[in-house]
Amino acid sequence: MNEARLYVVATPIGNLQDITLRALQVLAAVDVIAAEDTRHTRVLMSRHGLDRPLVSLQEHNEERRAPQLVERLLGGESVALVSDAGTPLLSDPGFRFVRLAADAGIEIVAVPGASAITAALSISGLATDRFAFEGFLPQRAAARLKRLSELKQESRTLVFFESSHRIQQSLADLSGVFGRDRQIAVCREMTKQFETVLRGPLPAVIERIEQDPNQRKGEFVLVVAGCDPAGDESFAEALRLAQALLAYLPASQAARAAANLHGVSRRDVYKALEQADAAKAGE
Repeated sequence: MNEARLYVVATPIGNLQDITLRALQVLAAVDVIAAEDTRHTRVLMSRHGLDRPLVSLQEHNEERRAPQLVERLLGGESVALVSDAGTPLLSDPGFRFVRLAADAGIEIVAVPGASAITAALSISGLATDRFAFEGFLPQRAAARLKRLSELKQESRTLVFFESSHRIQQSLADLSGVFGRDRQIAVCREMTKQFETVLRGPLPAVIERIEQDPNQRKGEFVLVVAGCDPAGDESFAEALRLAQALLAYLPASQAARAAANLHGVSRRDVYKALEQADAAKAGE
């Protein structure tokens, strides 16, 4: 490649065959590959018969290394950015580098491919039309519970990453905060030899993981169903209050006041008021 471009290249999340032809072409042609772990990337390169210069770009050296790579780009070299697995920047290093390259006017090209987030969503059996990616939950128990409490009323499907040494505690916290009826898909070791997907309500999935030590090993993506406002008692109370307030306030203000009092989504309360009004008008 004779043009200075930064290529953001997705690599396999497990199975080394899950790489696109375009990604292989780019990795074979760039002047240098910036890798989260050069040892890991070298295994992938060797598997596909590629041999290009590698430099490390990871959490602890990105602030120092990114300007150096931008200088190389400005000097006419082409660079590929890869992480250890999946699409770079999604819970992986690279944001500072991409931002700095963009500020320098460098052309940035996405070379899409594998992503643990979309792979887990596609096999979860849960709604995928709207979702929110939360990355890893906080390591400290208090911070983790606080974040889950903030997400309890989220109506979109939620996606989390989790590690083997925290999987049991995180699932227990999810069940405690979100409730025993909340549906989850625990996707473990996706695309690898021992891939498994456990689906069902949180307590049932937790029990299966407790009974089988193998289900506590590896890398996890958790896909959690969003809150169903219609089945939430706090939401039901908020809706009843908002309907009563309609005698004194516009719908938007009634929804806001009721939602704030009961700690639920103002948008969902307002939407429910609109639906009730439409149903009444159609009678």
